Amino acid sequence: MREKPDDIDQPKPKSQREIEREARLKLALKANMGRRKAQARARTAADSDAADDNNKNE
Repeated sequence: MREKPDDIDQPKPKSQREIEREARLKLALKANMGRRKAQARARTAADSDAADDNNKNE
């Protein structure tokens, strides 16, 4: 049976480049989610306005 080297079980320390990349990705994801939520709110508001207009015309 082969023994496991000690370094396999422990995660590698991240380089500064990896840390910066993760930070950029995190900010981009947060901005993207904000845009998508704003779009969803606008879509919901437009749908409810259209429904109100249809009810007024009847």
